[in-house]
Amino acid sequence: MTSWTNMAWPAELAGKAAELERALRDMGSVVVAYSGGTDSAFLAAAAHGVLGEQAEAVTADSPSLPRKELEAARELAARIGIRHRVITTREMDNPAYLKNAPDRCFHCKTELFTLLGHLAKENERRAVVDGVNTDDLGDYRPGRAAAGNLKVRSPLLETGWSKADIRQASRLLGLPTADKPASACLASRVPYGTAITREILSTVERAEGALHELGFNVVRVRAHGKFARIELAPGDIERAAREPLRSEIARRVKAAGFRFVALDLQGYRTGSLNEDLPSRPT
Repeated sequence: MTSWTNMAWPAELAGKAAELERALRDMGSVVVAYSGGTDSAFLAAAAHGVLGEQAEAVTADSPSLPRKELEAARELAARIGIRHRVITTREMDNPAYLKNAPDRCFHCKTELFTLLGHLAKENERRAVVDGVNTDDLGDYRPGRAAAGNLKVRSPLLETGWSKADIRQASRLLGLPTADKPASACLASRVPYGTAITREILSTVERAEGALHELGFNVVRVRAHGKFARIELAPGDIERAAREPLRSEIARRVKAAGFRFVALDLQGYRTGSLNEDLPSRPT
């Protein structure tokens, strides 16, 4: 990996990189809400490069986080060199979260950011920061309200970074997450109004893991009761529908715990379960 301090940024990123560095230096010390995805990994690399030991990455562990994602986050934090901590969040103890109303993410993020705020105070870190960027403004994201309530900073958003900018900069830094597909929590696979349970989350995790093993990179298994609705990258749909792969997909997803298996011909799209909302809450 290339060090942030040694990076010669191309013209299209130089201004944003300078603004981000200035924002982080002004904060002085930070706790990064770090999932190991493209955005939080880039922010962790930037924070470590600018602030060194005054930056710490913290990953929230709960039943909604796939085990492989947790291990990948640990490995990447070690490569970046940032101080890393894993904490246990207990959103599953909150009836409002388990109810799975459209504001579910608000309750999850409130739990996370409250814990990160306590951790920051205990360790004399001045700010809690997340990887929200300009592309995140276009979808329904109740977690943003939780961040606002708890004074969480979003330095990538504040300094104008888009997802494309982050991916380009991550490639230049040598981060393996540069082209990583988006990865939301497992609870995002459950339609609103269906209660969140550990069983549903583990069933989805097993089904998605089976599809990854078959070579599919972009995967969502939406849990509609006994039905699994599979979203894949549009370019993978035709391959998935051909034998013998079609039958193997059905066999493995049923083995994970579903009774019926359907392939969504629209393919993967961010927040597809929000399409059921009559109007997006504000």
